[in-house]
Amino acid sequence: MYKNKLHAVAVLGNLCKVVVSSLKRSLKQVQKELKMIEDKLLALVKEVHQDVLTRLKSIPGIGSRTSLMLVVLTDGVDRFTSGSELCSYAGVTPVIRQSGSSVKGRPRISKIGNQKLLNLLFMCSFNACKYNYACKAIYDRLVAKGKSKKLALIAVCNKLLKQAFTIAKSGLIYDDGYRSVLVRN
Repeated sequence: MYKNKLHAVAVLGNLCKVVVSSLKRSLKQVQKELKMIEDKLLALVKEVHQDVLTRLKSIPGIGSRTSLMLVVLTDGVDRFTSGSELCSYAGVTPVIRQSGSSVKGRPRISKIGNQKLLNLLFMCSFNACKYNYACKAIYDRLVAKGKSKKLALIAVCNKLLKQAFTIAKSGLIYDDGYRSVLVRN
């Protein structure tokens, strides 16, 4: 917010030095407090969920902040019994809008879930499309079918959450070449 205000003052060209210095001081103070809170949060999470945090960081496309927030918001993924439950919690599952047999709406994502987690995952999906082989395959397949890029990114979010759930529950780190014994060629 402070960065936007500073940008707006700079764009207007009418720079009042008192306002600019006040905004810069406020921005610096907020950034300092945010850094302090993040450090405390990281220390608390490392006490309880250090192993889960380390494994989640190994997934390409999920960074340190996102893995930290994923552990915090889902309590180390302990509350969930399946990846689908986690996806539903985050609000990335599709919802079919239908009333009877005549009224059929387009399926959309539910958005009934943790909005902060959804926002973080959506931003991670851009990097996952570049560096995570499974996510890139899903994205390319959906875009080739003619689906919108936003829909494909939501599918990538869903895939990232399912990968995170599997990594957290299995106790293994991410392996790009891993093939499940349940998948048959």
